[in-house]
Amino acid sequence: MKVAEIRELSVEELLKKIDTTKQDLADLKFKHSLNQLENPMTIRTLRREIAKMNTIVTEKRKNEVQG
Repeated sequence: MKVAEIRELSVEELLKKIDTTKQDLADLKFKHSLNQLENPMTIRTLRREIAKMNTIVTEKRKNEVQG
């Protein structure tokens, strides 16, 4: 997901998306531990995606408090 697409979502939608992405990440880590994962770079991609979403949630909450 691109940053522009993430910014269009509301805080509630972002939190739901973060939860589902964290579940996907846990599944990938489990598969990686069993050597069933074809591309281990997907773990890094999901971690970064979660970080982007958390950053945008923090920005939106900060703007709500200030504005």
